[in-house]
Amino acid sequence: MGYGAAPLPARIVAMADVYDALTSRRIYKAPMPHEQAKRIILDGAGTQFDGTVVTAFMRIENRFRSIAQRAHRG
Repeated sequence: MGYGAAPLPARIVAMADVYDALTSRRIYKAPMPHEQAKRIILDGAGTQFDGTVVTAFMRIENRFRSIAQRAHRG
């Protein structure tokens, strides 16, 4: 089953979850910079991620960056 069979909200959350996992500190890894996480998401457009969802992400990527910065400060 490809990503296209999943409901749109699930496809959105899947991409957002990957962004959060990449940019968050974990006990086993340092946080990845926004630009590097964005590149991974762009590279996965149409295969790992729904291309339409990635296009929407690109339009609001600065919001993702801002939210991640605020969340990771605390």
